[in-house]
Amino acid sequence: MDIHLNDRAYWSSIPSRVWSCSLGGYPVLKKRLSYHEQSILDRPLTPEEVREFRDIARRIAAILLIGPALDANYQAVTPILFDWSTVSRKPSE
Repeated sequence: MDIHLNDRAYWSSIPSRVWSCSLGGYPVLKKRLSYHEQSILDRPLTPEEVREFRDIARRIAAILLIGPALDANYQAVTPILFDWSTVSRKPSE
């Protein structure tokens, strides 16, 4: 999907899963852009802000791609986790 900044500038080929990714119930990229609207900033985005948005989209994509491996790793280590409830919470003397 293409995300248009204005009539001339846009980010192309943003995967829909990346665009719809939410954190705390908020769509991350859409919310990020809403804070940087020209009507709010009273200026266009700087080249640095444009690159920052691109980098955030790339990071979200990377997290989504490694998600299944992270889930599998968690499932693999869960049976061997240390039971911290057996440790005394009294300070050492």
